[in-house]
Amino acid sequence: MESLLDYLAQFTDDPMTMRILIIGLAAAAVGILGMGLSSLFLTATDPVKRRLQNVNDEAGVETDKRRSWVTFNTLAGPVGRFVAPAKDIENSETVRKLVLADLYTNHAVQNYYAIRAVLIVLLPGAVLFMSNLVPAWSTEQVMLYSASAAGLGYIAPSFVLDLLVDKRQTALSQAFPDALDLMVVCVESGLGLTQTIERVAQELMVSHPELGTEMAMVNAEMRAGVDSAVALKNFADRTGLDDIQGLVGTLVQTLRFGTSVSDGLRVYSEEFRDKRTQAAEERAAKIGTKMIFPLVFFMFPAFFVVAVGPAVLQMMNTFRMLN
Repeated sequence: MESLLDYLAQFTDDPMTMRILIIGLAAAAVGILGMGLSSLFLTATDPVKRRLQNVNDEAGVETDKRRSWVTFNTLAGPVGRFVAPAKDIENSETVRKLVLADLYTNHAVQNYYAIRAVLIVLLPGAVLFMSNLVPAWSTEQVMLYSASAAGLGYIAPSFVLDLLVDKRQTALSQAFPDALDLMVVCVESGLGLTQTIERVAQELMVSHPELGTEMAMVNAEMRAGVDSAVALKNFADRTGLDDIQGLVGTLVQTLRFGTSVSDGLRVYSEEFRDKRTQAAEERAAKIGTKMIFPLVFFMFPAFFVVAVGPAVLQMMNTFRMLN
């Protein structure tokens, strides 16, 4: 605060003029903030727009009603539409990540960009508020910290979204071997593909709810009249795993050429086991190389201190006695 006063003191020496200038800047900031909040509130509470939003929600996916917060969507919608990028490439990449993170709702993209915009404004504001409590900060430091906070607000949502994607894909990859074995057992016992997917989804709901929910959605799409190949491809797109894409490719091929589903699943299951064995052997072969760095930087120094340290101390005592 003192640095800001010193900066303003360069333009005038009159204390009264400087006080009026500070009051004017504060009033302008409060006025702009009030106008922005008023515009956002009026947009959110507009009955016409609210009714149109409700109509769009009713025409959308049913899962959007139980996964989204109506109040947050109403407030974040105008902000998200205003700050969302106009390029379809950026939007498609964001939508793909949101789908992989199990956030495929009608308002997910708007909420994502609204959160980013709020953080970009809120974090620098918090830094400016802290600058009043820390008088030692200069104006240059406050500007640097504010810019860093704005950059953090821009990067943080994307970083959190990547963490959610990695967490979900890890859970899906861990559940996939069990699901594949269950599918092979169900198909070989005489069940069809739709009944197999339904049965496996029911069995996985307790131990692996992520994959169980996705397979239940595939079964729901098939029962709703969606082509089996399209439903399976949607399943692969929602998960984003290479193993599931390979399974979907095998199933689509068997459905297209009319071959046995059980034979295709059995062949893919054997290939998948060989692939997992090779991956485990690869990780085991890399252990020796990965152990070099902790051995060199942690184990060897401690070993030399214990083994050579007493001899070095004895030699130092001997040379001290000779001198």
